[in-house]
Amino acid sequence: MLEAPLLIDHHNLAAKHGATFERLNPITGQVSTRAAAASVEDALAAANAAAAAFAAWSETGPSARRVILNRAAELMMARSSDFAAAMAAETGATASWAQFNCHIAAEMLREAAAITTQIAGQVIPSNHAGATSLALRQPAGVVLGIAPWNAPAILGVRAVAMPLACGNPVVLKGSELCPTTHWLIGDVIRDAGLPAGVLNVILNAPADAAAIVEALIAHRAVRRINFTGSTRVGRLIAEISARHLKPCLLELGGKAPFVVLDDADIDEAVRAAAFGAFFNQGQVCMSTERIIVHADVASEFVDKLGAKAGSLKAGLPTDDSCALGSMIGSDAAARVRALVDEAVAKGATLVAGGGVRNSIMQATVIDRVTPTMRLYSEESFGPVAAITRFSSVEEAVSLANDTEYGLSASVFGRDVQRALAVAHRIESGICHINGPTVHDEAQMPFGGVKASGYGRFGGNAAINEFTELRWITIQSGPQHYPI
Repeated sequence: MLEAPLLIDHHNLAAKHGATFERLNPITGQVSTRAAAASVEDALAAANAAAAAFAAWSETGPSARRVILNRAAELMMARSSDFAAAMAAETGATASWAQFNCHIAAEMLREAAAITTQIAGQVIPSNHAGATSLALRQPAGVVLGIAPWNAPAILGVRAVAMPLACGNPVVLKGSELCPTTHWLIGDVIRDAGLPAGVLNVILNAPADAAAIVEALIAHRAVRRINFTGSTRVGRLIAEISARHLKPCLLELGGKAPFVVLDDADIDEAVRAAAFGAFFNQGQVCMSTERIIVHADVASEFVDKLGAKAGSLKAGLPTDDSCALGSMIGSDAAARVRALVDEAVAKGATLVAGGGVRNSIMQATVIDRVTPTMRLYSEESFGPVAAITRFSSVEEAVSLANDTEYGLSASVFGRDVQRALAVAHRIESGICHINGPTVHDEAQMPFGGVKASGYGRFGGNAAINEFTELRWITIQSGPQHYPI
């Protein structure tokens, strides 16, 4: 059984009153982790430690920050087996998904290291003679990062790497579903040489989450909040942050459309759609949730995607013959299966998959999904490719935009200019032409529109999120005043 303590001011600590909570293995139902269950008092102690570290860390030079972040990237890869073991036990992840997580997380740390020397200002011409006007970016203060379970190493690191690079101390509130995995992130970065108090990790029992988050947002030293998770919880985070007039960066749910035009390379589109829909059992915010395919090529596409889905076996993470592993729990698998059953009852065709055994669901393809079905509009967050057919580009764009979400999208077509014209009209923060909806690079501006949130992680765009832009003037010589 794994043990996960709190990490406050460089120390591994039990909760103040000794409280713990248990995370169950989603496949076996046995206890995988016993974790410290922080109280509000513990959470405030973490924020106080971060506040005390702000002055020194904000003045630490970019080279020193860069060295620590690069070392953390090396340790992330060196300890990938620890992350794989924790992710398998806590989330049912396959070894390939864990390795993918560690690889992308390490890239994020390296990108953050590179950003430390790119936090630049500007000299702005002034209308006043003898005046120099500067626009300077400075660390904002303590950052609260709230990370989810579904890509725990990637999204946990993303919550902390750029804030640290910009000179901000961080409190990471780990997920109740993967406490050890998120504690490991703090442990790795601590071992990389981060000074005491600069990164703190808080874990909590599910029932205490709301009180702890609200207390951390309200803490006077916390100046920025970033949250990755569901749109429902994101709205609550935004409301609390707004009450305290604190900016937050939100990356929320998705219902990514995958448009297949009549001139698409069908084989390539099938490969990308299968990856986007089924990788990590569809438990990715960018997952291909809606495949919108031209009627002229739909039969070929559906047949080939069904065959591809049938070749992807889901099973135990320890079974090397299985390309797919477990969902986060049997209740999640049952919920997705209910969406499939409701669609079939209303006239959709089950092409492949659909089988569920406890927390393991087979890759599923369902054709002729219509707006009358819940699967058309609700985020499934499972290994389901839902197909809708169209006859014109106008109809395809309308279908792609017929959702409250707007995170990622894809358009497949050999005429790239035509595909690009379609991509321009899709309401999403991200769109890939002839590529899968699931794609991330550390240096890219990552985020959504509509109910998928606002703000951008990644690269130079993240500098805007985690620094204050200040106007400073230097006056020389006597000034003229009207009174």
